[in-house]
Amino acid sequence: MLNKIRKTALLAFGLLAIVSCTKEIDDLKPINQATADNVFEDPAAYRSFLAKIYAGLAVSGQQGPAGNPDLAGLDEGFSNYMRLYWYMTELTTDEAIIGWNDGTIKDLHYQNWTAGNEFITTMYSRVAYQIALCNEFIRQTTEDKLDSRGVDATLKAQIKTYRAEARFLRALSYSHALDMWRNFPFVTDADEVGAFLPRQGSAQEIFDYIESELIAINTDLVDAGQNEYARADKAAAWMLLSKLYLNAQVYVGTERYSDARIEIEKVIGSNQYSLEPNYEHLFLADNDQSNEIIFPIAFDGLFTQAYGGMTFMVHAPVGGSMSAAAFGINSGWAGVRTTSAFVEKFPGMENSADGRELFYTAGQSLEINNVSAFNNGYAIAKYRNVDRNGNAGSDPSGNFPDTDFPMFRLADAYLIYAETTLRGGGGSVATAVGYINMLRERAYGDTSGNITTTDLTLPFILDERAKELHWECHRRTDLVRFNQFTENGVWPWKGNVAGGTTTSSFRNIFPLPTSDLSANPNLQQNTGY
Repeated sequence: MLNKIRKTALLAFGLLAIVSCTKEIDDLKPINQATADNVFEDPAAYRSFLAKIYAGLAVSGQQGPAGNPDLAGLDEGFSNYMRLYWYMTELTTDEAIIGWNDGTIKDLHYQNWTAGNEFITTMYSRVAYQIALCNEFIRQTTEDKLDSRGVDATLKAQIKTYRAEARFLRALSYSHALDMWRNFPFVTDADEVGAFLPRQGSAQEIFDYIESELIAINTDLVDAGQNEYARADKAAAWMLLSKLYLNAQVYVGTERYSDARIEIEKVIGSNQYSLEPNYEHLFLADNDQSNEIIFPIAFDGLFTQAYGGMTFMVHAPVGGSMSAAAFGINSGWAGVRTTSAFVEKFPGMENSADGRELFYTAGQSLEINNVSAFNNGYAIAKYRNVDRNGNAGSDPSGNFPDTDFPMFRLADAYLIYAETTLRGGGGSVATAVGYINMLRERAYGDTSGNITTTDLTLPFILDERAKELHWECHRRTDLVRFNQFTENGVWPWKGNVAGGTTTSSFRNIFPLPTSDLSANPNLQQNTGY
């Protein structure tokens, strides 16, 4: 599992490839169900299988960094869950643009993708595969199954917690499906194993399911801040539920801001988390030491070797005159930069007193005249494979970082509280201002950036979320919630126009892949595609 010394040894659990998975998408490669009972003769297999589920967010196969992929299709670097999720949530926005010409990747920022886009298709498949893993673990850990294998009471108690974590991870992936597609093939552990055509769940059904699951597992999860590092606990579930409620108006047409505030108050009120004093330390190779991170996706330079995930996030933004050694890596990939629209959110832009401004500008132009040229657009020096003392990560080759991805952290909780308060969800404006000023005092190093109640507006919150949480997979969801993603909101190269243009609102969600629609008559394409 995950721990603070060796954050993960997930790739060592390759034996779990022989455990049956449901044939929920064409790309999966199920093995005979009879092998499951053989695998679970070993009591350690339960923990190992759970590790495989966590690993599904970080790595792309059974071998690492390539050679035995979970899914057919794109190469293992491109088919990594976290890398694809970052593409969907960041490349489609003002925060990130990529210069590579791999397939249809530029269409993501241009917002002119089709139902045949291979990156959208593979993200869809990766989400479905992750759900399939969770479903199978839950099937294999029922009371009847455990009794039939003679599992003792001590191990049963552990498995009860593992099972709750698997349900959390399934809810997490279903929340990504809801956010990106709304209507998604709906399969749970109650469905029989075997080849079948899943029915399409509606946005409301999936929303209700995620909500019910997160509420149901609360008593079985470990208390906030008390689980092993990078394993889900009650605070992770509260955080996910709060985010579900925060976006309920968009997802299902019913506002739930008060519920979002109540859940986020549980996170804050647990008193298990505190702001990291130095913002930049949140994104370094030893960020597992930070008490701000509530739920990370863990990476280790020796034990989670993958060309997606944080390997991509550390290498891809480095190019031009940037020093790879300063980032603890052997080379930069010269791919990802940001747009002038994001730069301009910082007072003084690259000379901002706001410490969250992490632009690299030497040899880089502010404006992007040529998307393919790395020196067009400022680089962002956010994620590094060095610790706070400047020491490089554990992989001697400099390929694979130790830096973890902070999926949920306390700063986001403070911002959610402020937003729900402004949106009529109750709470105290004074408390909200206090939380925001805690973030800004860290950013500015003093009180010069502090705000008052009159400054706290929804447009301010949207910009503050961009500055605090940029490149952390929040931006697309935020822009959709604030109605700034398609018909409103313009940034360079949106719509494949240098100065940017608006796009059609149907692009607030992605299309179901053409390949899955052709294979499954139960599915109906999202409007507009």
